[in-house]
This record gives sequence, C-alpha cells and structure tokens, in this order.
Amino acid sequence: MHIHEHSSAAPHVGAPAKNQSWKYLASVLAVTGVIFFAELIGALLSGSLALLSDAMHMLSDSAGLIVALIAAVVAAKGSSAKATYGMGRVEVVASLLNAVTVLAVTVWIAVTAVMRFGAHEDIDVRLMLIVGVIGLAANVIGALILHGHQRTSLNVRGAYLHILVDLFGSLAVIVAGVLMLLTGIEWFDTVASLLIVALILPRACSLAWKALTVLMDWVPHAIEVEELEKEVASLDQVHAVHDVHVWSHDGVHQLGTCHVVVDAGADRCHILDAVQEVFRQHGINHATIQVETKEHLGHETVCAEFHTEPH
Repeated sequence: MHIHEHSSAAPHVGAPAKNQSWKYLASVLAVTGVIFFAELIGALLSGSLALLSDAMHMLSDSAGLIVALIAAVVAAKGSSAKATYGMGRVEVVASLLNAVTVLAVTVWIAVTAVMRFGAHEDIDVRLMLIVGVIGLAANVIGALILHGHQRTSLNVRGAYLHILVDLFGSLAVIVAGVLMLLTGIEWFDTVASLLIVALILPRACSLAWKALTVLMDWVPHAIEVEELEKEVASLDQVHAVHDVHVWSHDGVHQLGTCHVVVDAGADRCHILDAVQEVFRQHGINHATIQVETKEHLGHETVCAEFHTEPH
C-alpha cells in the first residue's frame, strides 16, 4: 500500500515568512528617504532638471521599498480563515499602483526636458554636483547593505536592482554637472534627465506588466502548460488530463491544479505523487490534483464552463 506524503521542500502558500528581509529593506529605505528629500530640495534650489529627475527616481524606489517592506511584514502573518492564500497579493496591487505613478512622473520629466531644449535656465551647478555626490554615496551604502542578501528574497533582489539603477542616475547627474562646469553648456542637464528617464521607463513598464499578469491569473512566463500537460498524460496508469490551470498568487509562488483520469483500480497515491513531482519540476510547488475515473467525466459541469474544447 502506497502512502502519499506531502513534500516539505517548499513552504505552503500562505505560510508565515521566516526571513528577515524587512530589516535590510528598512535600512535602505531610511537611507533612500533621506537622500530623496536632499535631492528634491537641492533640485528646487539649483534649478537642475537632472537632479529633480533623480529625486523622482529616488521617490519611486522609496515607494517600491515601502511596498516590499509592508509585504514582508504582512506576509509574516500568514494565512487566515478570511485570506486562505495569505496577503501576498497586496504587494502585487501596490506594485501596479507604484508602476503607474512612476510612469506618470517619467512622462512629465520627459516632456519638461524636451521643452527645455533651446530655453535658458539658471542652474546652480555646484549645488547640483554636491547633492549628486551625496546621492551617489547613499546608493553605494544601499547597494552594500543589500548585496549580500539579494538572494534571500525576491523583494530584496528587486530593491537591489533599483539601487543599482539609482547609482547610474546619480552618476549621470554628476557627469552632467562636471560637463556644465567645464563647457558652460546647460543642455547637458537636459540630456542627463532624459538618460535617467530611459533608465526608469523600461523598469516601470516591466513592473506594471508583471503585476497585471499576476492580477489576471495568467500563466507565469517561465511555465509551458502544454509541455506540463503532456508530461502528466505520459505517466503510467494515466489515461487523460484535463482542466490544467497554472497561475501565481503573488508573483513569486506558482500554483497549479489539474484533473487526472485513471482506471478504477489504479494506485491513486502513487499517481498523485508522480503528478505532483512533474509539477515541481516545472517550478510549481503547490499543486492540487484531482484523481478521477472515466465514469466521473460526466459530472464536470463547472469546468466545462471554462473550456470550449476538451483536452
């Protein structure tokens, strides 16, 4: 007699988080928040659009860090009777709002930069450089804090990548300031702001798209459902597979369900273990499998509403 055992290789979806990523995120958030206000004030006083662009970039990163920090704290509470999957999707919703806000700010910066070409603007280059150097130092500190912990969670890795992009933004401000001091050409500031926009835009679009695909319960991009279905159907004692569904609840954990048709006398526990192993090989550690016989197919009225053709 075969006994089905649940794998302990991965935590159950909705289980309390045990990592300490929130500590690293909180440290970097404190540094980033202080530098944002320093750059914002410096941009308003100096008149530098590049510095203002980098400040808005810092704001977007601060918002992203806040989202990650809240998600880490909320996720630690695990699931409940009302939220059986946990609160992981809160991070997805907040990420989408963050991405849309960043896109709006980016468009505003780009339009302002284009309108500045050919126009004279008084810019305090020395103040711009001072604040830019401070911003660069803060980004170096943030990168050092997160570098050794970036593989502990997706949130920390994302925050680390944000900090690296900020590094390039601060460098762009500094280079623009130096060139303006050497040449007196003011449009270097405008060019630097457009370079920063070019850094922000792809990341914001990618974040918005990923959040949308999660909220719409699309199949995660790394998973091939047809290949998954073929592998399950090829298992011993499996006659057919239907109603295969794969999605991600929070953009990190993959979930899946399927119905497996077997003979009445088949070893269901053995088949269940084999099917779940196939799902795990495809990166799906939480799968719900319904093992049924051919006689049960006529009762699949609910699943039929979602499919026009049988698998």
